[in-house]
Amino acid sequence: MSPKVLVVRTYLELTDPVQLVPFRVEDPLLRLARIPVPSVDLAQRLYREVGRSYHWVDRWTWSPDQWRAWVARPGFGTWILTWDGELAGFVDLHWDLDGGCEIELFGLVEAYHGKSLGKHLLTCAVEIAWAIGASRVWLHTCTLDHPAALPNYRARGFREYQQETYETEVEDRGPPTG
Repeated sequence: MSPKVLVVRTYLELTDPVQLVPFRVEDPLLRLARIPVPSVDLAQRLYREVGRSYHWVDRWTWSPDQWRAWVARPGFGTWILTWDGELAGFVDLHWDLDGGCEIELFGLVEAYHGKSLGKHLLTCAVEIAWAIGASRVWLHTCTLDHPAALPNYRARGFREYQQETYETEVEDRGPPTG
């Protein structure tokens, strides 16, 4: 049996574009591009590669149909951050019926931690959401996430509006392959 840990999940939001405190990395090798039609294989790769260290486990057992439904939802988009053609990170955005945009998944490949790319990617994600017409931009994080996540969200101007605590089992193994 895996050990149980107490987790705090924090919800944060921006309700006006002027609240964003932007941060940019100026590097000609850095690119952010939307994936026009995200594939199941890509969605699984991003989820596993970026989330393996942060207990992103709820989708490991998803069926192919569940993955197809995820990437085919109206209002859903995936943006990939690359450095010199290599995957550095990604962000999944989803617009709800009220015009709010959730940053559903967000993260960097471990090799790109500590280079301020998370600050840059978050800035870009928020600017994309506002440009497409979001009425608010929101996300959630938890204490299983990277230690820099919550400070980054706060530094970009996000304000907390809800917290919840739950208990979960944490296994010391990586996600299944394939």
